[in-house]
Amino acid sequence: MFHRHGFAVCLTTGMMAICLVAAQQLQAQSVDSLNPDRTSAQPFSQQWLQDRARQLAAQPFQPQRLAADNPLLALDYDTYRRIVFNPEAAVWRDAQGPFQLQLFHPGFLHAIPVGLHTVNEGQSQRLPFSPAVFDYPHSLAGVNPADAGGYAGFRIHYPINSSARHEEFLVFLGSSYFRAVGKDQFYGLSARGLAVNTVGPGGEEFPHFADFWIERPANEAQQIVLHALLDSPSVTGAFHFSVKPGAGTRMEVDATLYPRRDLPRVGIAPLTSMFLFDTTNRDRFDDFRNAVHDSDGLQILQTNGETVWRPLSNPSQVQVSAFGAAMPAGFGLLQRHQDFAEFNDAEARYDKRTSLWIEPLDDWGAGHVELVEIPSVEEINDNIVAYWQPAAGLQAGSEYRFRYRMLWGKGSPAGPAQGRIVDTAAGAVAGSGERVFVIDYSDGSQLPVAEKDGAVRIIATSSAGTITNVSGTLVDATDRYRAYIKLDPAGAELAELRVTLEVGGRQWGETWLYRWTR
Repeated sequence: MFHRHGFAVCLTTGMMAICLVAAQQLQAQSVDSLNPDRTSAQPFSQQWLQDRARQLAAQPFQPQRLAADNPLLALDYDTYRRIVFNPEAAVWRDAQGPFQLQLFHPGFLHAIPVGLHTVNEGQSQRLPFSPAVFDYPHSLAGVNPADAGGYAGFRIHYPINSSARHEEFLVFLGSSYFRAVGKDQFYGLSARGLAVNTVGPGGEEFPHFADFWIERPANEAQQIVLHALLDSPSVTGAFHFSVKPGAGTRMEVDATLYPRRDLPRVGIAPLTSMFLFDTTNRDRFDDFRNAVHDSDGLQILQTNGETVWRPLSNPSQVQVSAFGAAMPAGFGLLQRHQDFAEFNDAEARYDKRTSLWIEPLDDWGAGHVELVEIPSVEEINDNIVAYWQPAAGLQAGSEYRFRYRMLWGKGSPAGPAQGRIVDTAAGAVAGSGERVFVIDYSDGSQLPVAEKDGAVRIIATSSAGTITNVSGTLVDATDRYRAYIKLDPAGAELAELRVTLEVGGRQWGETWLYRWTR
């Protein structure tokens, strides 16, 4: 399984992304750690970065892409992936601290070099590009530093799984994309600094992180702090990330945005993932595996305490769904299926893919969570996007601040203790044009005995067609409560379904939302 959107250089093995390269090319040569350019030293602070982003927003956008005839862009995939950073040259490796920094080479699809700076005691120094820190394949004699223009991105290593070794847990590479994992997990979905016009007319714009400033952590540090300058034709931004790796890797994000022009459609805290198939659309794929997806659902925690679960789909045409009219307490794309047998993929290990939960830390105002589902026939394509859409968009010449927490881990910290929706299945009803939807809720045995015997009230509605029958039962083999919903579409091409369970007059478990299309 190859990573997407700028992450196509590495193959997931274990939880680490280990670049493919012949063993003989991994030479155990001694390479000095990268030394910052001391002549570039200058004071640095978050306020300085905000001032810089504000100043840039008042100027025309200046693209920083490599020239079209740059020889690095002519590299094919196989050649590019064999340019490997030498771990002996990792930044801060000699300091014996908990964090180490490794770098990506520009070229192939990575046409925008980024500026990398380290920060120590309020002073920043640029990391100059150096071919000496890379191992090149024999077919590539060497690289002129002038062709590179900078590095393509970076990854951070930490002893996240074992105190005996440093392992990759965070990577920034491509546009404003980044990924992280928690302990014993694989990379799956990714995040972005900002989404611009994802579904609007005129095509999507992809802002990029043009420069990074990474603060040197103390030897006993348990978190690392980094800053990024966002730039694009439409907007600039100053980002502050405080990252603490662990069983669930936590990020505190503080983003200030400065639009160059009005942005009616913009995504705050955007998440990007992949959903190909599961039991709901298994018949469309001739595949030995039981399911293929990085995420299986969108979870939203409303401010009134209601938790919504929307299973993901791979539609026949682009679908855009909006949820709520007020800022939620949190939202995220989750991978709830975490048993190997549910996927049967010994290489990609979708059962180990991380979930990502977003928790706003201040008032974002009016808006809604938006979900975009794009048709896909291959797992190499990210076809799921979710983000917060401000109701009024962003106005040129204004300043906007968004603070939020990100949790990369197993599941989410939100939702009911019982009654999580752990599976959705669907199929035809024999001898009729009806469809049946089967919803499994966790902890069914926690329901009072009377409720198990039929006193659970199943409330099901549909925007089209007719709900012809509902029923439910406790499945002793799985300890799940199972609800059955039958729908007669009656010629409808699309139906929005909603199901809640009530016990003793109060809602039990999550609210199930589902979009059925013919």
